[in-house]
Amino acid sequence: MSDSVHIEPVRDYLLGLQDRLCAAFEELETPAGPRFRRERFETPGGGENLPRVLADGAVIEKAAVHWSHTRGRELPAAATERRPELVGRSYEAVSMSTITHPRNPYAPTAHCNVRAFLAHPPESGDAADPVWWFGGGFDLTPTYGFEEDAVAWHRAAREACRVYSEDAYPRFKQACDEYFVLRHRDEARGVGGIFYDDLVEGGFDRCFALMRAVGDAYLDTYVPILRARSKMPYGERERAFQLYRRGRYAEFNLVWDRGTRFGIQSGGRAESILASLPPLAAWVYDFQPEAGSEEERLTREFLQPRDWLGGETHETGTGESA
Repeated sequence: MSDSVHIEPVRDYLLGLQDRLCAAFEELETPAGPRFRRERFETPGGGENLPRVLADGAVIEKAAVHWSHTRGRELPAAATERRPELVGRSYEAVSMSTITHPRNPYAPTAHCNVRAFLAHPPESGDAADPVWWFGGGFDLTPTYGFEEDAVAWHRAAREACRVYSEDAYPRFKQACDEYFVLRHRDEARGVGGIFYDDLVEGGFDRCFALMRAVGDAYLDTYVPILRARSKMPYGERERAFQLYRRGRYAEFNLVWDRGTRFGIQSGGRAESILASLPPLAAWVYDFQPEAGSEEERLTREFLQPRDWLGGETHETGTGESA
């Protein structure tokens, strides 16, 4: 391997990212508004979980910002189903995951997860190096679509990927489009973003640099969108549609999300794993939006894989339509 593999700098960066995200979200609330509930749990094998949840705010109805350092004697099935040669190895994984469910229906839900895995050499047998890989990304799930938000989101994703390589954004965007799909409904979860897993190309340092770029881009891009959209007036119709769309979000997390499966299979704390679910959701039987409505436009124009940057290759101001 070209780089030394050290999990401690990754751990420290993700701890700092958790602090910065929580501070930014709390700043959006009033001085007397809610603050994150902060907890610490030790896990078997010397691991540690630091879940943080903010609930019932004027801007944020619920946000989870979780940091974890998991250690185990054997990788869970969710981590080895694509890499059976690692079955039986001990491991450690460090991650930061955040999901925000805004109160205003015009403000989109957003998710980011960045993580690193280290599978240790077997205690017996031939000498072997530790096996490591990075994963992560972010995606945006609007209830009501705004072209400028989707463009700003994907522009930030492209710039973050340039830290790694010029061709990373289209690859990671496609992976995101293919992953965040409710297959049982043949429906995208949102407008996507970037997603990568099992990343080792270029060495440890280069992959770690991508993690930092992705985490920083998420913070710098989502907070302004959330601040702006949370000021828009809305009524009961928009609120009802928001709860309906949240039902779709819950379906993905419970049925398809590999992170949820990993957490459950590794013996994680269920309360922390499921904190990503919205506080309220609704399921309406065979809902059909009114033709030509903004609700119908969401499915027709935003819940489809798209080239949000229109093929642009130069950097323009964030937030401007491409």
